[in-house]
Amino acid sequence: MNPSGYDRIQSLVIPGYGSLARLAVALLAASPAAAGEGAEVLVAGCGTGSELLEAIAQRPDWRLTALDPSAAMLDEARQKLGNDSRINWHQSTVEDLLSQPGHDNRYAGALAVLVLQSLADDGRKLAFLAALARCLRPGAQLLLVDLMQTSLPSLERQIDAAWRGFQRASGLAGDRGGLEHLSEGLHPIGLSRLTSLVNAAGFGDPARIFQALGFEGFLVQRLE
Repeated sequence: MNPSGYDRIQSLVIPGYGSLARLAVALLAASPAAAGEGAEVLVAGCGTGSELLEAIAQRPDWRLTALDPSAAMLDEARQKLGNDSRINWHQSTVEDLLSQPGHDNRYAGALAVLVLQSLADDGRKLAFLAALARCLRPGAQLLLVDLMQTSLPSLERQIDAAWRGFQRASGLAGDRGGLEHLSEGLHPIGLSRLTSLVNAAGFGDPARIFQALGFEGFLVQRLE
């Protein structure tokens, strides 16, 4: 997806997208570990910088590490945020970040919005979550938001129809950014599988804090 049109398309496709970054930052800022002055926070898969902009607005004292494997996404985010000294930029995965010194047990919190859904459940989801757990201090929280499999199969067709209706009402009819295009390359999982993965990575059970049709947000805490 073209980074310059990413936020527009996502806002038409994902219910509540315009508030996701604001909600994510507010939730993490209220966590015990990240509430402290000058907390270091990791934004994994920072994309075009929505969570970074909110973090600067809500918590100007935070020191941020912005991470994305896409150079195009990072360029878009940098254009929005300029040369802010509070942000350290890395074109990298979380796993590769850990190969650099000084990132183990470093961060007081992390955000990963619409990232886990893009990783196949063939070891890559677990590797991503385990790397995030290693980056966080014990007791620190990670916020995840992703497309999920419904826990109520009887409602699956209704939710799918509602999602299509939401997109049409948003004016997305005929746009390749619609449901079929968005779903390409995504690997949603259910809550039970997510629980197994985060537990295996070193987190406690996920607490749901957001849901809009198939999109759900969870807080997980690194175990002591």
